[in-house]
Amino acid sequence: MKGVRLRRVYDPPEPGADGVRVLVDRLWPRGLSKVAAAVDEWPKAVTPSGELRKWFHGGGSAEEFRARYEAELAEPGAVAELERLRGLAGAGPMTLLTAVRDPASSHAAILAEYLAR
Repeated sequence: MKGVRLRRVYDPPEPGADGVRVLVDRLWPRGLSKVAAAVDEWPKAVTPSGELRKWFHGGGSAEEFRARYEAELAEPGAVAELERLRGLAGAGPMTLLTAVRDPASSHAAILAEYLAR
């Protein structure tokens, strides 16, 4: 695998470094046009479910979020999408995009770990 980067979707694209730009949020980022985002892929099957997001933002713990998100990533639709994304990442650079303020401590980091397996 050539490498998977994590970035905020609000940061300007870096054409020489980003490679395939993959939005990994369930909802489209507020106030951002599709042109400005320059998203190549939006695989909702590997994004945290609406129920999981609501649970976490309602006071869920990070450890339990990880366990629940990993369970979602083990579902058949997510497994198939993970394999497809691994193929894309193996062909060149890939950037996982999220609207959260700190991508390194978000679901995007968990997803990047899965892609590296």
